[in-house]
This record gives sequence, C-alpha cells and structure tokens, in this order.
Amino acid sequence: MKLFLIAGEPSGDRLGAALMAGLRAVAPGVAFSGVGGPLMAAQGLTSRFPMEELTVMGIAEVLPKYAALKRRIAECAAAVLDLRPAALITIDSPDFCLRVARRVKAAQPGLRTIHYVAPSVWAWRPGRAVKMARVIDHVLALLPFEPALMRAAGMTCDFVGHPVVAEPLASPQEKAAFDGQGPLILTLPGSRRGEVSRLAPVIGQVLARVRAVHPQARVVLPTLRGVAGLVREVSADWPITPQIIEEAGQKRGAFAAADVALAASGTVSLELAANRCPMVIAYDMHPVTLWLMRRAALIDTVTLVNLVSDTRVVPEFIGARCRSDLIAPALLDLLADGSSQDAAMWVTMERLGWGDEPPGLRAARSVLAHLPG
Repeated sequence: MKLFLIAGEPSGDRLGAALMAGLRAVAPGVAFSGVGGPLMAAQGLTSRFPMEELTVMGIAEVLPKYAALKRRIAECAAAVLDLRPAALITIDSPDFCLRVARRVKAAQPGLRTIHYVAPSVWAWRPGRAVKMARVIDHVLALLPFEPALMRAAGMTCDFVGHPVVAEPLASPQEKAAFDGQGPLILTLPGSRRGEVSRLAPVIGQVLARVRAVHPQARVVLPTLRGVAGLVREVSADWPITPQIIEEAGQKRGAFAAADVALAASGTVSLELAANRCPMVIAYDMHPVTLWLMRRAALIDTVTLVNLVSDTRVVPEFIGARCRSDLIAPALLDLLADGSSQDAAMWVTMERLGWGDEPPGLRAARSVLAHLPG
C-alpha cells in the first residue's frame, strides 16, 4: 500500500511522523512518498523538497512567495497522480495542501483524500469547512468538539486525540540540567521566520523589565533548525543572554524546569500545559493579516488552553497589545504565583486524550478504516 503525505511546518512534521509510525505498526509494508521534515524522514519519508519552503503564514507574508508555492503545488499534484496512492494525506497547512488536493480531485475524483487537522472553523471563516468538503473525504481532528462541525459540512471525521498527550516528558536528569539560581523563563518566539522577527524585540523588552525585578533570572530559548540562525541573531542583544537549545532532551528538560513561559500563540501552549508550566501568550503579525483575521474572528481568545478548558486563565497579548509594558506585569504575576492556571491545564490534557491510545495510532486506524475497500 502506498500513501502520499504532505506536511508544511514543524507541527505537521510531528503529526505526520506519529501517523507514519502508527501506520507501520498496524499495516506492515506501507510505503510513503511526499513532503515532510526531519521527523517524517526518520520514519522513512524522502521529502521531494525542503518542507521549510512551505512554512509561511498570513496573506501578506505569502504574496512574495506565491509563484514558487504555485510551482510546488503543481509539482506535488503531478507526483500524486503519477504515484496513484491509496490516499493523499495532507497535514495542516491548508493554504498549500488543499490546493494540491483540489488539483488531484479534479484529475482523479475517486482518489481518497484525508486531511489531518480540522480547519479552525470555530474560530473564524466557518465557510471553510464546506469548501474543504469539495476536495477532502475524511478529516482527522485534534480537538474533541471538531468532528460534529466537519460532519455537518459533508465530510467524515474522527477525533484522534492531540499528539501533545503522547509526547514524552522530561526525565529527572533532563530537568535537573536546568537547575540554577534565579527563576527560569522559557521564551518561545515561534517556528516561522516572520513570527520570530516580530516577537523577538518585544521579548527582549519584556526581559529588561523582568530583570529589574529578578536580577538573577535565567532565560532558555528552544528553537528549530529552520529558524535557529535567525533566533541567534535576533536574541543577541537581549538583556538576559538566552541559553539557546535545539536538542529534544534539552527541550523537554527546559519545559519541565521553567517557572514561566512567554510564548507565541500556537500549539506550544498545549506543550506548556502538559508540563504544567504557567504561560503568557503574545503574538503579532503583518497589520493587513491581523486586520483581516480580526474581522472574521468568532472567538475572544486564540489560546488553545483557554479554548479547550473553557476558561480564560492564560493571558494573551495580540497585535496592538503585544507590548512589553503590558506583557511584563502578567509575566511577573505568574512568577509570583502561577497556580491560577493549574486546573485549566489539567482539564485541557484530559480532554485532548491523556491516558488513551496514542493519537498517532488512533489516526492510523482512522486512515485505514476510511480507505476504499
């Protein structure tokens, strides 16, 4: 059995790798082709081109790369049609992935298409699900309230759990590596170059305010290969020199040991919740993109911990509020007492599938159940 997978960013790479491992466990002999990152490569995928080419977010950010992305869309669709796999499995990155699926369905309507990560129609642009149903047959959902929305739009959908519940936590030794004097602050400016460039100066300003209260504060900055060079560049003038880490064990240790985190909006809030690390969320983007998203927003929070737990305990500073004079007091409050977020983080993990079968295996079973007989 052959499957064609496409992931366009690090979070998709993690999902794809877990799915591939699950498929190999329940369907020995499965063969993979497509686009992915290092984790999917470790599971046997030879990526057709570097996944980082697709790691772009926002209308204003995509425009300069549109021609190159359009060529990659055509290339991927042609490769799928040439391979004739049992299914095309697209993983998040809907702006790219669904365009590939559209071309594939137009040329070969009977080819099964599966999309991993439901569009956040509960947050904005609810009509996306109906449009997606024109090219996608089945959806693998990460959040428990999404299947009903996908089915209403005309697709089959299974809640397979969020991968964060299956990620290993730090060993005592990994956590102890970050022992030291002064509070430990985890800084997470994002996985996309645009995110890092916009948020890093604000983080630096926040750290200046924190250092005035906690002179011995320490900073750890986990990063990814695609933005590691940029991260080193933009954090070089921070008032507290960060310890920049890339290795997985170090990252686990930092998440477990941190007293508080300042993070970009995204799935990282769930990783912090899994480690019971109090957090402040900050995010900024191109003004045009931000304006368009706010006009279409259906929710009053972008933080997944707030949404899944049905609370608003995680403070967030988005767009015009992404300012050090607003963020620093919230961070200092959590350094004084971060217990206000404990219950919400616990509920979030339970609702995402903590203690159930690993999401990658659940996703694999769902894929196999929805392949043509």
